[in-house]
Amino acid sequence: MNTVPPLIAVEGNHHDVGEQIGVRTADLIARSVETYTARFRDQAGLDDTTIDSWGRRYHALAEEYDPGIAAMLEGMAAGSGQSLARIAALNARTELLYGTGYRDEGCTSLAVLPSHTRDGHMLLAQNWDWHPEQADVTFLLATRDPSGFTVLSLTEAGMLAKSGLNSAGLGVCANLLVSDRDTGGEGIPYHFLLRGALHARTMSKAHQRLLPVRRISSGNVLLADAGGEAVDFELAPQVFGTLLPEDGLLAHANHFMADLPLRDLKAATSALTQLRPTRVRHLLAPAADRRAITTADVVRVLRDDWSYPDGICRWPDPEVAAGDQVCTVYSIVMDLTSRTLWIAPGPPRDHAYTRWELDALFEPAAPAPARDFTPEAPAHD
Repeated sequence: MNTVPPLIAVEGNHHDVGEQIGVRTADLIARSVETYTARFRDQAGLDDTTIDSWGRRYHALAEEYDPGIAAMLEGMAAGSGQSLARIAALNARTELLYGTGYRDEGCTSLAVLPSHTRDGHMLLAQNWDWHPEQADVTFLLATRDPSGFTVLSLTEAGMLAKSGLNSAGLGVCANLLVSDRDTGGEGIPYHFLLRGALHARTMSKAHQRLLPVRRISSGNVLLADAGGEAVDFELAPQVFGTLLPEDGLLAHANHFMADLPLRDLKAATSALTQLRPTRVRHLLAPAADRRAITTADVVRVLRDDWSYPDGICRWPDPEVAAGDQVCTVYSIVMDLTSRTLWIAPGPPRDHAYTRWELDALFEPAAPAPARDFTPEAPAHD
């Protein structure tokens, strides 16, 4: 994988946006539905009737949680030619595959407060670690509603969101967490929560989309906004933990860091999770002390491959079978003050970042995205 993800930009009401996404990515959605339907059957023992029954239930829960999300699912089903139940089930893949051993892997997220950046801008960034072949069905999704509110997010085909930012200056990054509180059943799927947060126009509203809801799976959400604040929520069923920046920095990997009444089921097995947040702080500390962190400094952190192949910049492990390989699939840096997103295919040390300006995504003569932060020579053998 060595290409920049395509940009799919659509506008209209929620149903229209979903329908346009469905039409423009129908082939990719079909691949996602096929892939995850096979996993539902082979790993969770779910037949088509059961998959669709749960899909209809999750769509009903979406209508209660956020009608805009429900309308997007309906439009995506209509545009792609897939059943609504199957599209909803795809967005609840983590919950449907609970207990099968299937879990997203990796991810390192970080935020830098404006008080510690050279230009006084709020920075938010993430490496997304997962199976490298998943890059083929992943793209940047830009949506704009009739009021002009815009969301730009990295998205797997058929799904609503991963990490991204919106025109209100709010940004979201997501990390895997697993606890003994996780269950299958009825609740708001994790990917609904991510889209719900991106629909929020204020930090307060984003909290309301994440916290006072029935959750059935664990996950980490790092929020930041152009107003200069950041907060990390470690979410689990019925409980959550809150982490705040220290010395202008906030970083998270794949283990619980707050004191919560649960048993962490990923802390011992997620590659280098115990050290990745500390490594972020060590690398940024000199510039943080000068209150002069730049986007280039954050890029250097995301390209760090200390403890190769399992560093912040993660590479495929040659000792792992091909079907189980995990690496940094995409690397994202967001300047929430200027509403700018940089993205590089992974591992990012090998690739340049492409810059997208949120305010220009829907301009009639929008310029081609700029290339920046050229690849670096590998530091490993």
